[in-house]
Amino acid sequence: MPESIFEAAVSPDSRTGGSDAAFSELDLALVDALQAAPRAPWTRIGQALGVNPTTAARRFERLRAEGLAWVTAYDAAKTATVGYVEVRCRPRAFDRVNSALTALPWVFSVDETAGDFDLFLSVAAPDLPSLGRAVHTGIGGLRGVRSTRTRLGMTLYGEGRDWRMRAMNPAERAGLGGAGAAQPRPYSTHLHARPSREDQALVAALGADGRLGYGELGALTGMSEHTARRRLQRLIRDGDITLRCDLAHLLAGLSTMVIYRASVPHALLEQTGNALARHEQVRMCVSVSGPHNLLVSVWLPGFGAVDPFEAQLAERFPALEVRDRTVVLRSPKRMGWLLDEHGRATGRVAPGLPAG
Repeated sequence: MPESIFEAAVSPDSRTGGSDAAFSELDLALVDALQAAPRAPWTRIGQALGVNPTTAARRFERLRAEGLAWVTAYDAAKTATVGYVEVRCRPRAFDRVNSALTALPWVFSVDETAGDFDLFLSVAAPDLPSLGRAVHTGIGGLRGVRSTRTRLGMTLYGEGRDWRMRAMNPAERAGLGGAGAAQPRPYSTHLHARPSREDQALVAALGADGRLGYGELGALTGMSEHTARRRLQRLIRDGDITLRCDLAHLLAGLSTMVIYRASVPHALLEQTGNALARHEQVRMCVSVSGPHNLLVSVWLPGFGAVDPFEAQLAERFPALEVRDRTVVLRSPKRMGWLLDEHGRATGRVAPGLPAG
């Protein structure tokens, strides 16, 4: 295994073919910088990278225009009831079901899989009864769906906002400040109170472009620049909004995504979840309901990296039992963003909660 994901990403053998678009080393470092500090001014980003701020801004605009990288925002974990749904489709119904589910605003991520099920969905609702109705009716009631199985998200130990490309050295990243190590974030079982209309408008605007300036935010949401700044800073301070920089991982050399269902003794659950979330290949780690209490997804540079990764798990976490592994064939949707076969962003379905 390479010493870092970055080494794997720039390896000539690990690039995905079929596209002229590619990341340079500076592009990957730029993504890394924005993962650490998604809304940092270009002066600070440029200083960390050793380039002119205008160069940094221009390069990111190219990445964004080509769908290679983007900064987005969404409600924090504590504000949502989240479920992970495995869907089995009837023969010849896969494309129709996939398209219908990808279009649903409350299905925020969709992965096509090879395994015991055909689709793996991440869904959100205001409370447990609403989530149950949405899954049973909105998903299970679709023509062509054979069966569904749902696991409730309980505690989020790490997610896409915590994952890093590791293309910068630690000293450069430290100069950016930004969020520290991932912290456990429990999901909600019910929404105590809907966020204000103004806060919802801010999250929606930043979902489409997480680097919008305060003046632009004010113009889009119908509030003054001062009010937009004050409200967003409060949302960030109170942990009510999540900001992250995402990328077309296939074109960055991370061609293999694997979803693991694993079990660990309950007394070791928090310790193991926190440690796994800090593992450089782990993209998401969450405790879930059901017979296996951990759900983990990883990005790897190829199938050849799977065995070494699992060997690391066995060595570092002897109490962890991997019960199942599912390879993702393609991700048509991630956190509301529609992705092409190379993982590039091509559009967005604005997130929303299921009706009723």
